[in-house]
Amino acid sequence: MTADENATRTYDGTGVSPLAGVGTAVWYEPGGGTELEAPPDPADVDPEAERDRFDEARDRAREELEREREQTADRVGEDEAAVFDAHKQFLDDPQITDGVEAAVDDGVPAEHAVQRAFEDPIEQFAGMEGKMAERADDLRDVRDRLIRLLTGGDRVDLAALPEGTVLLAERLTPSDTAQLDPDRVAGFATAEGGRTSHAAIFARSLAIPAVVGVGADLTKIEADADVLVDGEEGTVIVDPTSDQRERAAGGRDVEIREEPVTTVDGKSIEVAANVGTLAELEGAVRQGADGIGLFRTEFLFLDREGPPDEAEQLEVYAEALDAFPDGRVVVRTLDVGGDKPIPYLEQPDADNPFLGERGVRRSLGPDADLFEIQLRALLRAAADGDGRLSVMFPMIATVPELEAALETVESVAEDLEAEDLEYAIPELGVMIETPSAALLADELAERVDFLSIGTNDLTQYVMAASREDDRVAALHDPLEPAVVRAIARTAEAGRAGDAWVGMCGEMAGDPDLTELLVGLGLDELSMSAVTIPEVKAAIAETETTDAEELASRAIESSTKEAVQKQITETNL
Repeated sequence: MTADENATRTYDGTGVSPLAGVGTAVWYEPGGGTELEAPPDPADVDPEAERDRFDEARDRAREELEREREQTADRVGEDEAAVFDAHKQFLDDPQITDGVEAAVDDGVPAEHAVQRAFEDPIEQFAGMEGKMAERADDLRDVRDRLIRLLTGGDRVDLAALPEGTVLLAERLTPSDTAQLDPDRVAGFATAEGGRTSHAAIFARSLAIPAVVGVGADLTKIEADADVLVDGEEGTVIVDPTSDQRERAAGGRDVEIREEPVTTVDGKSIEVAANVGTLAELEGAVRQGADGIGLFRTEFLFLDREGPPDEAEQLEVYAEALDAFPDGRVVVRTLDVGGDKPIPYLEQPDADNPFLGERGVRRSLGPDADLFEIQLRALLRAAADGDGRLSVMFPMIATVPELEAALETVESVAEDLEAEDLEYAIPELGVMIETPSAALLADELAERVDFLSIGTNDLTQYVMAASREDDRVAALHDPLEPAVVRAIARTAEAGRAGDAWVGMCGEMAGDPDLTELLVGLGLDELSMSAVTIPEVKAAIAETETTDAEELASRAIESSTKEAVQKQITETNL
């Protein structure tokens, strides 16, 4: 039945994925929540027994988090899965554990003690702004998990929602969103949350239409109502009209361009996809990706008892190349350490793992054997695959590191030659993730075919602001002038060294920043597949001269607010 136009109701929020979907409203009430019965008399509580119950619940929570981390890394991506590492850290946070133990000693049962211990930290974060406020959702997630385990509550299976569900909730935690099946969920909307929340990030990665931050008006939507979620416009529509339904069913207004795109004046910009699993290849092709700009190989090494052998890796790389027979596939060699642990590798605890042994530092050190096996598979794939294979080394900080990696490639090639195995030397490149690499970009570019800027880590290191510490979230912004200038310096060095320059960080997938990146001199942009059509459309509307003028003004700006102002005025 066609909806009556007079009955249509529209609620505004923040759109977080450029997709729209129509379905039946289902309200989500988390199982094992925080509504507890009144506690017994303290005299009837055995503190020692309650401490044991709490410790057991923490152990079970760790096991759940480890499983969910592995599943999320496989389904969504390694970067997104890192949130569960932070959740495990909360289980041992002294502010939490001391609070629970103090309450238990006062005769409070473990579940009530957990509820009490989380109250102040959640309230503190919820009263802040931006990413800091969103950290409260992480705490709620851990709190509710512990209470569910302590009370024996049932967990709602969000992976089994009816097909065509529009999920409505006050908020969705990371463990909630990671369960969602894009084939069943037509979209979701939440009363709370922002564009940088984990729910929003997961929605973009899973290609689910989503609107967050609708506010209390969301509760006016009845269960079983027909609802349209427009993640591009940031609207939730109850009883949408036939025209609105048709527009949602027809997909985005933006055209999916299967062919490479150029600026108005003819400059070619390659638009590629970041891929963390083989399952993401189809979506990348469907969204019009020119190729793969970042193929994360960590998924090959996770959720298993030992590393993959050469034959298994060769098969995976060949499949990626086959998906883009006319395009380029950029494979990042194994990048572990920091927030990416692999159980069967010896990775000693470090006070600051992000500044420790990670990326190429491990490949040239304790993981040298794995590095050689991976390179053997890559060189063989370069000869066998249909597409163009490129290989890049992560976390390069010095010229000798790069030279050692290149020498390893030569050594592997000699071994393959001696074994009479067919191989080819692929394009070789460096990830620009550290201030050192940005400052040495001219010398690095002389030695490789390309540079790829990882803005997530580059921003973290340039600004000395951890990606996981919400207390410094305001500093973790790629529009900070120091980061913009590091990008500009890298692009200039690439041009001087005859190396093409790409970007594979989250910044590359923001169409509002496309003109700036073109102006800064990027040759390639790689992103989550769902944003490819918007970025291609933005490139097609860009005049290179105008973009270069914008970039020049941005480089001269002394604050991120000034950079943003330049971008905003240009986009008007």
